[in-house]
Amino acid sequence: MTAPHFSDFYALPLVGILRGCSSEHLPHILNAVRSGGLRFLEITMNTPGAEDQIRAAIELSEGSLKIGAGTVTSQKLLDQAIAAGAEFIVTPTVVREIIEYFEDFGLPICPGALTPTEIHAAYDLAPNLITAVKIFPAELGGPKYIRALRGPFPDIPLMPTGGVDLATLPAFVEAGANAFGIGSPLFRKDRVEARDWRWLEQQTRAFVQTYQKCIAAKT
Repeated sequence: MTAPHFSDFYALPLVGILRGCSSEHLPHILNAVRSGGLRFLEITMNTPGAEDQIRAAIELSEGSLKIGAGTVTSQKLLDQAIAAGAEFIVTPTVVREIIEYFEDFGLPICPGALTPTEIHAAYDLAPNLITAVKIFPAELGGPKYIRALRGPFPDIPLMPTGGVDLATLPAFVEAGANAFGIGSPLFRKDRVEARDWRWLEQQTRAFVQTYQKCIAAKT
């Protein structure tokens, strides 16, 4: 299901989504989320200086975080992300040429989709490389939509993104979601601007612990 170097993804499948972060804040953010237990961090390609931030994040995290590139919508952005060293790729939509490219390159990819047709089309292009299909924006249908998708797609890994917070995470887990993209509920703009790194570490830990409790309750 996944590329070999990404095989540990489902041990803790929470992907932090960092968008519009300043390079000044990046080292502090990395320290906070790493201390809080996060393992996967996506830096979106529409962030100013995204390539440099990906390179810096990989160097600063020293292997304790997998650093990916998000909002990859074109071959140009994909080339930039790969050149920066991105360890996984996330797209907001089904971009056929990007997904097919990975048949030869081998990086894990989480393509974005919403409708059943898009989900099937995305996964069918490269099932051996797709770590999860990102369901975006997940807040439109919520956990009930994920549960409904489990009928026709029992074996496709789904990663709701948008609307996943500490209150909704348990319901998404119960509905059958496999992974979770977490943006503003983790990287709250006011807390980041206030440089409240302790809050960020605690918030990260709260997401990790909530997920772990949900999984323990299901087993």
